[in-house]
Amino acid sequence: MPNYFISAGIELQQGADLKQAENGLRLLAEQTRTEPGCILFEIRQNLKEPQKFMLWECWTGPQALADHFEMPHTKSYLAQNLTQVRYIEELGEIGETRTIHPREIRSHS
Repeated sequence: MPNYFISAGIELQQGADLKQAENGLRLLAEQTRTEPGCILFEIRQNLKEPQKFMLWECWTGPQALADHFEMPHTKSYLAQNLTQVRYIEELGEIGETRTIHPREIRSHS
């Protein structure tokens, strides 16, 4: 099975503290990179709109991503309600198409 690539845009929740979100996202990224099935997990902050972030992820498959949402560190970050998901894109090789099944990608809003 080919690797499973995801791109996501997240944004600071209204009223949330930006520094707290930045620190939480740094920790989330650090801990996520050690998960089985995680090949790449990068979070970048928009330079002009610092309340916006982009995630680039590569997993061994959809199940590895689903497992990520069951990890204690992921649940802990999400419980803080610091950011909300604006979009999630499933990515593939150029010319490759596939339908996203909602059960394969859990919303982390």
